[in-house]
Amino acid sequence: METFSAYWVHDLSPFVWQFPPSWQDFGPGGLRWYGVSYLAGFVTAYFLLLLAHNKEKSPYDKEQVLNLMTFQILGVLLGGRIGFVILYRTEELFNDPLMILYVWQGGMASHGGFIGVILATYWYTKKSHQSFSPVADLIATVVPPGLFFGRLANFINGELWGKKTDVFWGVLFPKAPDFMVGIARHPSQIYAALLEGLLVFIFVQYRFWKSNIYQRVPGRLGGEFLVAYALARITGEFFREPDAPLIMNMSRGQFYSIFLLLGGCLVIFLAEKRRSKLL
Repeated sequence: METFSAYWVHDLSPFVWQFPPSWQDFGPGGLRWYGVSYLAGFVTAYFLLLLAHNKEKSPYDKEQVLNLMTFQILGVLLGGRIGFVILYRTEELFNDPLMILYVWQGGMASHGGFIGVILATYWYTKKSHQSFSPVADLIATVVPPGLFFGRLANFINGELWGKKTDVFWGVLFPKAPDFMVGIARHPSQIYAALLEGLLVFIFVQYRFWKSNIYQRVPGRLGGEFLVAYALARITGEFFREPDAPLIMNMSRGQFYSIFLLLGGCLVIFLAEKRRSKLL
């Protein structure tokens, strides 16, 4: 390991803007980067959906996109929160079932968010009398930016840090238990942003715009997204410090991603099977 001074000490504020001192009687607070990251993800998704409609690759016009986004926002927030307490805080949930409502304490799970998005998409396709598979493909193309911004917010917050390292770009995180020892850690949040967010985004956008898979095999792109995300998440987790007990010597992120991987493969298989029946 290098010396303490050789590494950058994380000193970023989680707030974009904090309440002035005169407001502190109501408790510390303000506009947080984490909230901004969600807003940035939803806004990006909205404009991508509008672009798809303008290019005649989506059945939803501007007004319908707003309705669709409302469903997606509810799916992400409810699914992410419920998924977090069930998948990562199970014991605490049994001891205090109301903790699921303690949203001010933080805690969201991307795997739960995916389930919420899938259910919200299914609900809205029924409401708008559209086929689920092509709309799910469409939604899969706009999810990665939210993952990208969310992971950047994790880095700004100094949470979900990586494992110990001696690489020159290692970071000293004040919230880490060994911070005062001067042990650097991987900025795994940045790795996750690039893998789960940027790389997966490039992949699904390329498949959506540069191939005919969207029209030829409805449902397949959604499955490919799940596979791509699962592989990216499993890879990134090798550099991240586990924040919950391991399952079968795997981090929970890796363990849950295996089910996403298998689910994605199943979705691809069923999409191809449906297509073969139509030929």
